[in-house]
Amino acid sequence: MDRMPLVLEPLSPLLAEHDGHLPPPLLDELTELYASNAAFFALSGDFPDPYAIQRDEVASSLNGELAHPAAEVLLAREHGSEHDSEHRRPTGLAVTLTEHPDPVDPYPWIGLLLIHGGLQRTGRGRRLATAVERRLRAAGHDGVRLAVLDANPDGLAFWHALGYRVIDHRTDHALARPCTVLHKDLPNG
Repeated sequence: MDRMPLVLEPLSPLLAEHDGHLPPPLLDELTELYASNAAFFALSGDFPDPYAIQRDEVASSLNGELAHPAAEVLLAREHGSEHDSEHRRPTGLAVTLTEHPDPVDPYPWIGLLLIHGGLQRTGRGRRLATAVERRLRAAGHDGVRLAVLDANPDGLAFWHALGYRVIDHRTDHALARPCTVLHKDLPNG
């Protein structure tokens, strides 16, 4: 398992620096990241052809996430030596929502956690989830929630292994897919 430092970079400042557009090299890297997860996107139905995800589809998806004022898209990068440019590429991405649309739900949500397909099962997903949890805890949150598609047993097993527990079963708002809702307490300390 690789243990280079994991750095989370919010996407919003990068967009602000480039007049609301992703720089083409970054958009190419993010498209590669999404395309490396074709099996997940085939399951989720988020893209018309998950085996041929296009740059404009990724840009549209990310802009859709960022349209919500409480959403944050975080790029995960691993920084090796300054001469090792491969390890500065995005290795993952997380989308968080600090305020749920349901005013009764006081918890932030993880909307997406994505690791490059070629880097999965190396501990990077666990490291990214832990970094997101730390960030939410530092912002004063004492718990976090997420939903896993019922048709994604590997995803459910991943989150269970990280200490998330089932609290509900619902259909998602976007595509009416059956989901399992999970929660994890984020105690201080």
